[in-house]
Amino acid sequence: MLSSLLSCGVLASAIFASCAATVTTVSVDGTAAHSIPPLLLLQNRAFQQVKPNTIDALFGWAPINGTSINVIADPIPLSGALPNSLELTIPSGLSGQVGFGNEGYWGINVNASWTYNASFYYRFPRASDFSGKLTVMLQSSIGVVYANASVPISGSTTAWMQVMVHLTPTSSPVSTTNIFTVTVDGASAIGETINFAMFSLFPPTFKGRVNGLRMDIAQTLYDMKPSFFRFPGGNNLGQSFSTRWQWNATVGNLIDRPGRMGNWGYINTDGLGLLEYLYLCEDMEMEPIMAVWAGFSLDGASLPENDLAPYIQQAIDQINFVIGDPATSKPAALRASLGHPEPFHLQYVEIGNEDFLASESYMYRWKDFAEHLEATFPHLKFIATSQPFNPTLDPIPKQYDNHVYQTPGWFADNAFYYDSVKRDGTYYFEGEYAVVSTNASDLFGKPFNGRLVYPNMQGSVGEAAFMTGLERNSDIVFAASYAPLLMNTANYQWSPNLIAFDASHVYPSTSFYTQQLFSLNRGTEYFPSTLPWQNGTLYWSVTRDAPTNTVFIKIANTGMTAEEMSFELPFNSVHGTGNATVLSGSATANNSPETPNAVMPVTSQIKTGKSFSYTAPAYSVNVLRVEAK
Repeated sequence: MLSSLLSCGVLASAIFASCAATVTTVSVDGTAAHSIPPLLLLQNRAFQQVKPNTIDALFGWAPINGTSINVIADPIPLSGALPNSLELTIPSGLSGQVGFGNEGYWGINVNASWTYNASFYYRFPRASDFSGKLTVMLQSSIGVVYANASVPISGSTTAWMQVMVHLTPTSSPVSTTNIFTVTVDGASAIGETINFAMFSLFPPTFKGRVNGLRMDIAQTLYDMKPSFFRFPGGNNLGQSFSTRWQWNATVGNLIDRPGRMGNWGYINTDGLGLLEYLYLCEDMEMEPIMAVWAGFSLDGASLPENDLAPYIQQAIDQINFVIGDPATSKPAALRASLGHPEPFHLQYVEIGNEDFLASESYMYRWKDFAEHLEATFPHLKFIATSQPFNPTLDPIPKQYDNHVYQTPGWFADNAFYYDSVKRDGTYYFEGEYAVVSTNASDLFGKPFNGRLVYPNMQGSVGEAAFMTGLERNSDIVFAASYAPLLMNTANYQWSPNLIAFDASHVYPSTSFYTQQLFSLNRGTEYFPSTLPWQNGTLYWSVTRDAPTNTVFIKIANTGMTAEEMSFELPFNSVHGTGNATVLSGSATANNSPETPNAVMPVTSQIKTGKSFSYTAPAYSVNVLRVEAK
């Protein structure tokens, strides 16, 4: 998941006055404690992992004007990875444009300022004297054509041929209930059968990447200024041995990627594969944190130790694809042949995911994987995914990945979690965390019983309180990421998520803005201060960006009332004005498709100085910025 590398810092604290109108006074130490460490539009496009000759195999597709379509196991498949094709049969008695259409992922956004790249493969299973053209269109569900292009085809084409066209719409409909269609003149094509495979439809992508991300979604992520990206995702590593994520099945030509049934009940095309993840890290200037499958699957099975060797080698090959020398490594030579001869940047590799679910077998799995990987790549840092020091692992991990999904109150109460952790050379990655519910007794239940569909202010402020603790302890917490990242509002398996989207819009959540406020206001050094009261409602952290002499004071008010605060800064010179960026709202306020901008950060000027006062609104995340030397 995507967030920011945490500041190496320590958190500011509070002294509470014993009077009715309490004022929290924060005194900041003048000596820094430590430094701070710096889409695809068509659904079911290649008929991957579906059962031929079934209705289910046609999901996303529909016939147009009386044709017959069926997914078949093609006797001459496009590739070994893609054995299925879409068979179009034109019966007698038809006229006009006939063919098939795809509804996209619950709609297709048609934008007249974009040019769409469309492609597919076709062949005639039996040679004929047919000569005509295929018409490729973007149109409304009732037949209004927004863009079209035609390509000539011949019945003599019995080997697969790729068709590529550009579609530039003439208008931008408000509705996204649009379809992508491929048609032929029915009267001239009567009796013909044509097979199709591997469709693709892309709008302009982020930074123009082939197989890249939808621009608006990617730009939203980029605007958060993330520092790292964890991939291929936690549980996405595999539900079973046979359906695990395998790096070598996600690189190279799209027709050589078989796809797989993912962990959340839908098919992964793997069009977004290992190389695309790495390019994304480069394009967004993010640190990659890459996981390797380590012999455990979510179905509860662990490989016996004697069977691990080929999987360890696959992990070694995966890492070599990323950083190996093309002259000595076949996976690295493959990377070079795909256009990136230089190694990618990589320093963190995670061995498995959530192996606290299989702690007993992780003892030998960690040992075997870690020993081989460390011997092969001694400069890399390897992250363990069991509970820290439980069980005892050999070799002793230097990095652990912790995951937690909880209530707003739990996160606020545990803002001090890392304060008491021993400083013994072990570092921590808060790889997944989020407020998922307001009901501690039914965390993963239904919305009517407390489960959040979208993050709300109460939850985001609880997360912010926890994040001040992560920043305070960033001498040992080297990274943290909200999870999960993205959610299609039309079809999702988990909630809440950092960013919601549909076919045409992106909906940044209150937790997105919380993450963004922390990410955009990072210091290079942390300053100790009065510590927050552990049973209070105020949490804070003080850092400074040394090159610009900008002090950042992050405040989370988890309470239902505004709180007065007083700051005493130790610097020789403090500017008389600064600014405050505030995210606040009612406890249940959230950003959804119905209220996409209900809660957004607001920046205003404030009076500052060596001593100054500030009022933190109820349920608020605040960042104060002031110049100080």
